[in-house]
Amino acid sequence: MSIERVRLAGARIPPEVLAKVSPRFASHYQLMPVAFADGALQIAVADPFDVQTLDELKLLLGCEVRPALADPVEIREAIQRHYGIGASAVERLLDTGLHEAAAPASAATEDLTAKPDDASVISFVNQLILSAARDRATDIHIEPFGQTLRVRQRIDGVMYEISTPADLVRLHQAIVSRIKVMAQLDIAERRLPQDGRIKVGLDGEDLDLRISVLPTSFGEAVEIRLLSSQMLFSLEQLGLGPDHREQLVQLIQKPHGIIFVTGPTGSGKTTTLYACLSKLNAPNVKILTIEDPIEYQLAGITQLQVHTKIGFSFAQGLRSMLRHDPDIMMVGEVRDPETAEITIRSALTGHLVFSTLHTNNAAGGVTRLLDMGIEPYLVASSVLCFVAQRLVRLVCLACREERPPEPGLLEEFGVAELPRALQYGRGCPACKGTGYKGRTAIYEFLLVSEPIQELVLKRSSSHEIAQAAQRLGGMRTLRQDGWQRIVQGLTTPQEVLRVT
Repeated sequence: MSIERVRLAGARIPPEVLAKVSPRFASHYQLMPVAFADGALQIAVADPFDVQTLDELKLLLGCEVRPALADPVEIREAIQRHYGIGASAVERLLDTGLHEAAAPASAATEDLTAKPDDASVISFVNQLILSAARDRATDIHIEPFGQTLRVRQRIDGVMYEISTPADLVRLHQAIVSRIKVMAQLDIAERRLPQDGRIKVGLDGEDLDLRISVLPTSFGEAVEIRLLSSQMLFSLEQLGLGPDHREQLVQLIQKPHGIIFVTGPTGSGKTTTLYACLSKLNAPNVKILTIEDPIEYQLAGITQLQVHTKIGFSFAQGLRSMLRHDPDIMMVGEVRDPETAEITIRSALTGHLVFSTLHTNNAAGGVTRLLDMGIEPYLVASSVLCFVAQRLVRLVCLACREERPPEPGLLEEFGVAELPRALQYGRGCPACKGTGYKGRTAIYEFLLVSEPIQELVLKRSSSHEIAQAAQRLGGMRTLRQDGWQRIVQGLTTPQEVLRVT
């Protein structure tokens, strides 16, 4: 008997074929219905020669079964894609009755790969987190909208909706209650926002999950941030060009001054700051940080958490940190004039300080501080550099191909000539059809040299400061730095234009 081999990646199975096999059945036997013809159901299995299982399937399905060989990973992904993530657990829950109460979670690390024996919401939540972690997602969003419950993941900075069972909305409150129990939150409180953390185990690695529960008009929405506790921070992994890396290494060796990293939320600012601190971390150096929240625990570095409800703000924390004899300090974000002034004066009194600002470019950091009421002479004398950054997606190595560049790129990037070909991702199972896998950063370094200091003292505009930095100091803009990554074949013009 000849066995056909089928590819399930990207395949679309007709609904009438899917209906012949329940989610629970497909998940239990790890099979995927492919086609139905002449009274026989073709199913994709990893072992088409398992006669005992095939006979059992024929009896249970009530029709002839034609096995086809398929990759087990593709089978698992196809079950999730067509039936929805956790469909088997949801089907069992709805069959046995809805139970809102979730089993209590211990404070110890929970193993996500452990499979509960009973049909419970625990299984669904575990599958949801497990799938997101293996897809390299940084965030999971669970959002109620009346008759539907939408579940999305953010992968490489872009949000994707994931397939879920149609009846999932009936389990909404049970899912939220389970997550609250895991995070040791109040399951009875549904009117106020709540925040918590969970530590889980996955494939021998610990994951820290940051939980935010938000009451909405349709019920509670949940956001889960996935943070790997084994993540390493180094300057070599930041994606800096050789000149930028050399500049940053020289800057962080300074005995005092401030380095501001600027950019929108999710642009990798914290990762850059942690990499700098990790480079400087040594037994003969005292490093203190104040953050909101602490995203990663750094060995050998004292980290403080802001608690605004009890009056422990960035400004209050900074004052206390100065009494602990620090050499280096990191302020998670300069949000207000008081924090800005204390940060500036800390640098002037002999400390090396790292912090962040929310601005569109490096020169915007100057005007932001001036708008906060900081005197120009304080900015000019304390700030060493403003580093703007963005994250761009990398072209997938498994499906990249060369294409001729579009003529309009000359004007968009301000370059004299275009290369013969650029790299693009075609889209494949490895990148889930996006053409991108992984991210790197692009940078803009504004060194506060004497000419820039003079412009700051004159309260020049950010545009004037940026032009002077390019003309006198050779500063590359974010888009120009992105062009270098494009020419290197790391990313695409569309991706750089998207973030700049």
